[in-house]
Amino acid sequence: MISPPGKCNFTTPRRIESLDLPVFRVKRFFSTLPWNLIGCFKGRMILWHLLAIGLTFILVTSGFDWFYFQSTRDPLLRAWMFPAAPIGGLVPLALPLILIISGFILSHARIALTGWAIGQAALLGAIISSAYKAFTGRAHPSLHDTGTDMSQVFHFGLLRGGVFWGWPSSHTTIAFAMGVTVFTLFPKQRWLGWLAMAYALYIGLAISLTIHWCSDFVAGAILGTIIGVVVGRNFSRVQAD
Repeated sequence: MISPPGKCNFTTPRRIESLDLPVFRVKRFFSTLPWNLIGCFKGRMILWHLLAIGLTFILVTSGFDWFYFQSTRDPLLRAWMFPAAPIGGLVPLALPLILIISGFILSHARIALTGWAIGQAALLGAIISSAYKAFTGRAHPSLHDTGTDMSQVFHFGLLRGGVFWGWPSSHTTIAFAMGVTVFTLFPKQRWLGWLAMAYALYIGLAISLTIHWCSDFVAGAILGTIIGVVVGRNFSRVQAD
């Protein structure tokens, strides 16, 4: 509706903005996804991928992975850490949706934006870690046979080990991607960033004590940090706008 000359109509622009903003965020989520994926491998970021690979090589060939595995077989410790597997799988699915819906209901743009940001970080974490797993095919630690060293078993090739087990840890990659994204988005609320990083560290360490090797955790933490930095910086610009 066009306002009469000399009279400003504030109702229509506000209505349009409230309807278009969620659509804008969805478009932003998908339009930045491929660029942020490329950004995780662009320039100096590739050096961090090489670092993850190099540290893994050292931890595997030195025997540290196997030593770490044998030193952390305490049943009580594993009982405390095992819930990290379902928690680390549920939170990346539920938390972004909760924040997006809450932000929409409360008309709080920052809450919704955080949901979109950590949702994209989790998705990129799943994509990148699964891609590596598809080509490395690493055998996972046995939950029952603790006497056979499987830490150096890799099945290099396409899908020789699937995409659900192996190197790097997807739980860790996604947790650190989400944690670093929150840390980057809230520079003035450092307590929130440290809380997110504490969650990521718990997931990563717990996974390394149960269903992954230590080097899977180390590589996942590095890759997740890369993703979190890229996504966090991108959505920080959106937040500033």
